Amino acid sequence: MGTVMAGERMLDGKVALITGASSGIGAAAARVFAREGARLVLAARRELRLKELAEELRAQGAEVEYAVTDVTRAGDTAAAVAVAVDRFGRLDCAFNNAGWGVGRSPLHEMGDDLYDQIMDVNVRGTWNCLRDEIAAMLATGGGTIVNNSSVGGLLATPVAAPYVAAKHAVIGLTKAAAAEYAAQGIRVNAVAPGTTRTEVVEQWFAAVPGVEEQLHAATPQPRTAEPAEIAEAAAWLCSPRASFVTGVTMPVDGGFTMV
Repeated sequence: MGTVMAGERMLDGKVALITGASSGIGAAAARVFAREGARLVLAARRELRLKELAEELRAQGAEVEYAVTDVTRAGDTAAAVAVAVDRFGRLDCAFNNAGWGVGRSPLHEMGDDLYDQIMDVNVRGTWNCLRDEIAAMLATGGGTIVNNSSVGGLLATPVAAPYVAAKHAVIGLTKAAAAEYAAQGIRVNAVAPGTTRTEVVEQWFAAVPGVEEQLHAATPQPRTAEPAEIAEAAAWLCSPRASFVTGVTMPVDGGFTMV
C-alpha cells in the first residue's frame, strides 16, 4: 500500500534514476526529486552540466551521482543503472525523460536520417532504459517507472510525423510494461507534457514568431508550462502516493488534449 504520513516527503530514501537530466524537464525533475528526499543518479550526454547540477544538489544535502549516458546505447543505460545499484544498493524509481524532436517538415520531405534519429532517441532509448531498469527492480522486489511521452503521443500534430509516431510508441511501451510487470511489483506510467519552456522550445519560439501565441490560443490554460510542472507530475507517479496507478498516460498540458 502507498500510505504516506503527513509531512513526509514523497520519495524519502528512494533511489531514482533520471535520464535527460542535464537540462529542461530532466534538470527540473532532479531538483524536485531531491527536494522530495530521493537519492539520485543523473544521466545525460553533457558531463559538465551533469557535474554542475550534481554539485548544486549536493550543496543542498542530496545524495547524487551521475553517469554520462547516451540512451540509444544499451551499454550506457546498463551502466547508469549499475551506478544506482553499486552506489545505493538498488533502484526504486526511474524517470525516462531523455528525448529528441526537432526538424519539423512535411512527411514526404523528411529524410531517413531525421526519422531514424527521432525514433532512436525516443523509442530505442526508452526501450533500453526499461529493459535495464526492470531487471534491477525485479532483483529487489519492485519499483516505479515514468516515461516521458508528449501530447504528440495522444493526438497528431502537423509536420512532425516521426515525433508523433515515436511518442505514440512510448505510450505503447508504457502499457506493455505495465501489464507485464504489475504482478511483480513494478508500476509503469507516462506523462504527456504540453508545450513546455525548455531550451529547445525557446529556440522554436524564437525561430517561428507567433507560434507561442497560437499554442496559447489552443490551450484552456493559455500559457506555456514550466519544466518543474512536468517534474512534479513525474515525482507523484513515482511515489507511493500513486500506489494503485499503473499503465496510465497523464497529460500535463493545461487542457490542450481536452479540447
